[in-house]
Amino acid sequence: MSAAVEEPLNPAATPTGTQPLRIAVVGAGSSGLLLALLLQRQGHRVCLFEKAPELRPEGCGILLVRNGVEAIAAAGIEGLLAELLEAGLPVSRFVVRNLRGDLINSSEAEREPGELPSLLIQRRAILEPMARRLAHGVFRPGSALLSWSQDAEGVEAHFADGSYWRGDLLVGADGIHSRVAPQLAPLRRLSYLGDRVWRGVVPDDQFCRDGEFFVYARGRGVYANVFDLGRDRDGIPLTHWGFFQEEILPASRDEQRRLLREPVPEQALAKLPADLAALIRATPSDRQVANWSFDIDPLPALAVGRVALLGDAGHAMSSSQARGMTAGLEDALALARQLEAAHGAAAGQRQNAVLTAVERYNAERLPVVHRYQERSREVSARTGRLRRPQVAVGPVSSQPANPATAAA
Repeated sequence: MSAAVEEPLNPAATPTGTQPLRIAVVGAGSSGLLLALLLQRQGHRVCLFEKAPELRPEGCGILLVRNGVEAIAAAGIEGLLAELLEAGLPVSRFVVRNLRGDLINSSEAEREPGELPSLLIQRRAILEPMARRLAHGVFRPGSALLSWSQDAEGVEAHFADGSYWRGDLLVGADGIHSRVAPQLAPLRRLSYLGDRVWRGVVPDDQFCRDGEFFVYARGRGVYANVFDLGRDRDGIPLTHWGFFQEEILPASRDEQRRLLREPVPEQALAKLPADLAALIRATPSDRQVANWSFDIDPLPALAVGRVALLGDAGHAMSSSQARGMTAGLEDALALARQLEAAHGAAAGQRQNAVLTAVERYNAERLPVVHRYQERSREVSARTGRLRRPQVAVGPVSSQPANPATAAA
């Protein structure tokens, strides 16, 4: 028998004489976590559903560009920005080399006095501080979404464990392999970018230091980046690396999964400078993740009725501009701001207020993320990471080839 999910009561910041909105967020990545924190602070009754049995902070290191750091700052979550600045390193220098290791270009990271930096930081150092700030009962791990529907009175979501939720607003922040997005945008398709991608974090204090970010340029077939992650909580110096290899995506899901369990092939490492190849070989297998690279075409809408999309669910793009996480954080901030007015609406006006908030969110964010996506594809095409066709005969799956490693 199906059981209804009850959101935790949230007396925080609830204006006298008003009722909090009931909001479900699907996906506990950075955008879903930030949105849940903002809505919780506004006094809404929030559930954050995640299909994994626990928070998934794996995914190695990222470059969180200045706009993303500014979104965290603008959110105003007490202590959060300070934790991220403490855990990450400001980018100090960008270095471009060829596959022989020869220097092509080197430039200092630009930063005005008083300006927040772009950060080199582990993904877990962003997700874990957010998760710790969630109120008891908000986070619902082990909740895999099956389907949703909406009507004039509300929206309903059904989960694999037989439970269901009904409320005022459903938000899909569940990534590129979203279960929310296909119903909202039936023509949404994954577009293969042509690379199998490995990422890893390895103890190291020699390869790059003091906030350096190295890029290894390629003509065809190989691309890599390496950057400093500073020291972890135990004082161990860490370096992140990413390696991209052009190849055809197998049509068989089994073959896709098998290939993602492989280490970086030796014949590929042989094309790299010896020091970079040694760094990759020295990385323990449990400190590596692998996936296939996809983006999606710009969607006609990020929201329909009572359902909205955040982050990769709505506008997945290549990593060429380092805008993926940043765009999702900006989405969360924009949607929360639009919902503030709906929270204070009188009971008879709440339903229209929710719809208006979602429409305004869509109008605000859609042109922004379309520009991000278009720019990302332009850069990918120019640097050789968008070569089609790159898919073997057969459909490209809309589900992750390897759920254990697809979160990088």
